[in-house]
Amino acid sequence: MASNFAATARDIARQFSQESGFEVRIITASTGKLYAQIVNGAPFDILLAADAERPQRLAASGAGVPGTRFTYAFGGLVLWSRQVDACRETLRHDDGGRVAIANPETAPYGAAARSFLKRSGLWESLRGRLVIGENIAQTLQFAASGNAQLGFIARSQLQSPSLPRATCSWPVPATMHSGIDQQAILLRRGADAEGAKSFLTYLRGAAGRAIILRHGYRLPEVKE
Repeated sequence: MASNFAATARDIARQFSQESGFEVRIITASTGKLYAQIVNGAPFDILLAADAERPQRLAASGAGVPGTRFTYAFGGLVLWSRQVDACRETLRHDDGGRVAIANPETAPYGAAARSFLKRSGLWESLRGRLVIGENIAQTLQFAASGNAQLGFIARSQLQSPSLPRATCSWPVPATMHSGIDQQAILLRRGADAEGAKSFLTYLRGAAGRAIILRHGYRLPEVKE
């Protein structure tokens, strides 16, 4: 599953396992990396992506089970620092230091950060200052450790109890970056796995949604 959702998924899996008896094994990486692994035969039953594009591709190629793709959460992007006092203003300064983002080619949160910077006219001027994380988890490490003065992180990561105290934090308006529609899909390998199908049902049910909301995500509307 996508790195940004790891802590949330562990909470859901723990509660799901207690109630159902099914064991859940969680593998985390950037969405793009997980997609490549699935295409190359990785033995996964479910993909919890941080975008809609890869689940759509898997469904179209037959690697995903038709009719099982759905949006389980909407992610948010935050510009965060533990070193500067004014995140957005510092971002625009030529001497504002290094800026961490997830790899925009493989990580949807990185793609969202890139789209914000392009829409703001900052992408070209900042490219030499960027520190690229393999995924959003590594991006947060860069910002939290001080290897980057600013970082574009996932809103859900603000819930982490180990996160250092921020000196500034600016939620990037959703209208200023590409959408982060996080979708799930049952993979062909898991088509007959009762545990996998039950987990997806639990994820989109009341118990799963409550945990997702508690971790700082927005939820899709429930269709009657």
